[in-house]
Amino acid sequence: MTAVPAATALPRVASEAALAVPGVAALDPRLTRRLAAAAAPARPDATPRRVPPEAAVRADRAPDGTGWHIEVRCVLSGRRRALDVARDAHDRVAAAAVAHLTMLGAVEPVTVEVVVTGVVARWPDAA
Repeated sequence: MTAVPAATALPRVASEAALAVPGVAALDPRLTRRLAAAAAPARPDATPRRVPPEAAVRADRAPDGTGWHIEVRCVLSGRRRALDVARDAHDRVAAAAVAHLTMLGAVEPVTVEVVVTGVVARWPDAA
C-alpha cells in the first residue's frame, strides 16, 4: 500500500474528524475555494458542483518548517455551546492529524485552529 503524502491527506483527515464532532453541522469552505468552484467550466450534465468538506480545511507547514498548522472552518448546529464544540473539534482534529502523521512515520508537532464561521439555530438534516 502506498502512503498518501501528508499535505494531500491532512485536509481530508481533519475534515472527517471535525464532522464527527457533535454540534458541527458543516464545514465552511474558504471564499477562494468557492470562487474557484464557481469559475470552473460547467459540466455537461449540469448538476451543481459540490464543494468537498476538505475545502474548509487548510493544512500548511509551520512557518519554521517544524510541523503542521491546520485551520478548520466550522458551522455549528447551535445545540451545544460553541466553545465546547470548538474545543472538541480542536482536540479531535489534533488527535486525528497526529495519528495520521504517525502512521506515515512523520511524527511532527501539529497546531490546530478552529474558526467558527456561523451557528445555525436548526440544521435541516438534524433529527
